[in-house]
Amino acid sequence: MTSVPGPRRRWLFADQLGPHFLDHPDQPVLLVESRGVFRRRRFHRQKAHLVLSALRHRAAELGDRALVVRADTYREALARVDEPLDVCAPTSRGALTFVERQPGLEVLPHRGFVTARPDFERWAGGQRGGLLMENFYRTARRVHGVLMDGDGPAGGRWNLDHENREPPPRTARLDVPGPWLPQEDEIDEGVRRDLDRWEADGDVRFVGRDGPRRFAVTRAEAVAALDTFVEHRLPTFGRYEDAMLAADPWMSHSVLSAAMNLGLVDPREAVDRAEDAYRSGRAPLASVEGYVRQLMGWRDYVWHVYWHVGPDYKHKNALEARTPLPAWFRELDADAVEARCLGDVLGQVRDMAWVHHIPRLMVLGNWALQRGYDPAELTDWFHECFVDGYEWVMAPNVVGMSQHADGGLMATKPYASGGAYIHRMSDYCGGCRYRPDVRVGEDACPYSAGYWWFLDRNRERLAPNRRMAQPLAGLGRLRDREAVVEQEQQRGAAPP
Repeated sequence: MTSVPGPRRRWLFADQLGPHFLDHPDQPVLLVESRGVFRRRRFHRQKAHLVLSALRHRAAELGDRALVVRADTYREALARVDEPLDVCAPTSRGALTFVERQPGLEVLPHRGFVTARPDFERWAGGQRGGLLMENFYRTARRVHGVLMDGDGPAGGRWNLDHENREPPPRTARLDVPGPWLPQEDEIDEGVRRDLDRWEADGDVRFVGRDGPRRFAVTRAEAVAALDTFVEHRLPTFGRYEDAMLAADPWMSHSVLSAAMNLGLVDPREAVDRAEDAYRSGRAPLASVEGYVRQLMGWRDYVWHVYWHVGPDYKHKNALEARTPLPAWFRELDADAVEARCLGDVLGQVRDMAWVHHIPRLMVLGNWALQRGYDPAELTDWFHECFVDGYEWVMAPNVVGMSQHADGGLMATKPYASGGAYIHRMSDYCGGCRYRPDVRVGEDACPYSAGYWWFLDRNRERLAPNRRMAQPLAGLGRLRDREAVVEQEQQRGAAPP
C-alpha cells in the first residue's frame, strides 16, 4: 500500500493567523518572528505589541503543530527549516517577490478577501470610465449574492450613504454599548518585556505610547468582538458612521480592522453576519449596507487597487506636494497642537494607534493635504502608526483617497475641506480656541484658512477638474485671499 503524504507545513505570515489560511485542521505550521522587521521601520509601540502578541498566541494555540523560528530575517529563518513548505501569497509586493524566489516554496493564491484578484482584473478590463469603487461594489454584490433581492439590491437601492451621514447627537457619547475589549495575559506580559529590552538595548525604536492591548489577537477574541458588534453596535453604526465625538473615539464602529488585517476574521464571515442581522430584523438596512460597503466594497477595492496600479503608485505626486512631515506630527506631539480636532485625533493615535476612518481622512489627511505633506512620507507614517496599517492598506488610502496624489484614479476630487465640515460633523469646534467661520487673524481656523491656501497653491493643477470649478470660482471671489495665503505661508510647519 502506498502511503499518502500529509499536507506541507504552511508558513503563516503575521497577517494570516486565522483558520481560513489553513487547508486542514491538523496542518503543521511555520511561524517566524523577524526582529529585522521592527528594526527597519519605527512602528508604534502598540502596533509592535499587537503583532508579536498575535504571533505568540497563535503559536500557543497550535502547540506541537507549530514550528516557531526567531531570526533576524525571513531568509535566515527559512534556512533553518528542512522540510517542504507552502505559503499563501503575502500582502505586500516585497514579501511576494521574496517568497516567489525561494526554491521549493510553493506559493498559493491570496486569501482573506471577498473578490479574488483575477476576478477584479477581469472587471477592471471592462471599465471605460475609470475604476470607480461604486461600480466594483455593485458588481461584487451581484456576483456574491450579498444584500440582493432577486436581481436587484435589497430595499431597491444600492447606496444608502445619504442616510449614513448625520452629524453627531448633542451628547458626549453615543448611547450604545462599548466595543469588546480584551484582557491581557502572560503572553502579552512577555511581549512587553521583550519590547522594553529591545528598546533599552537600542536595537529598535518606537513611536507612540505603550498601553493596554485594545484589539483582538486570537480567533476566539476576534469572534467575541464580532459578536459584540453585530448584536449591540451594528444597528446604530450607519447613522453616525461619518461623525466624530471628542469623548467617544469608538462611536458605533466595529473596531475589527486590526483583527481582520491580522487574518483572524474572514471578511465574508463578517458580511454574512451583518446581512443575517438585517434579514432577521435585528439591524436596519442602512447600517448593514454601510458596513457591507466598507468591507466587500472599500476594503476589497483598496486591496485590488494596490496590486492593479503597480509598484510606483506610492510615489505618485500629482499635486507636487514636497513638504516633509514636521517633527511634531511625526512624533505624535499632540500637546503642541492648539487646534482641538487635530490635537485630539493626534493624541488618540499616540495613545491607541487607532482612530476611525473620518478622523483619518478629514482631520489628519485633510491637514496633510492642505499643508502639502509629501504623500510617500505620509503613507509610511500611517503604515507605521496604526495598528491596522499595512502597505496595501495605506498606499491607496493615502496616495489616492486622502492626498489626491494619483491625479484622480480613486477620487474624482481632492478631499479638502475647511473648518465648516469639522464643525458640522463633530463637537470639536465648540471647545476650540479657533473659530471655523474665521479665516484671517488670531481666531482664524487653520483648516478654514488652509483650505483656501490649498486651492490657491493648486489652482492650475485643479483647473481641468470639472468638480473643482465651483470651489475655484469661490477662490477667485475671496476678498482676503492674499492675506489668507500670507498668513498660512507664515504658519509653515508650526503646529496649529
